[in-house]
Amino acid sequence: MNHDDMTTPWRKSSYSNSQANCVEVARTGSGKVAVRDSRNPGGGALSFSQDEWQAFAMKVRTIAAQS
Repeated sequence: MNHDDMTTPWRKSSYSNSQANCVEVARTGSGKVAVRDSRNPGGGALSFSQDEWQAFAMKVRTIAAQS
C-alpha cells in the first residue's frame, strides 16, 4: 500500500491500550481503512474494507466485554 494514498492523517486507534500495543488507522483514497503498528510506521500497513473493519471492531468489543 502506498502511504501517499491516505486521505486522512494517521491517528492512534481508540482500541489501542496503554501498554505500548498501539495501532494507527487512516482512510485511503479508495475508502478502505489502513492499519499500521505505531512503533514501526514505515514497516507497512494492512488495508480493510469498511465491512471488514466494522466486523473486526465488533469482535474486539465483544471480547473486551467478556473479560
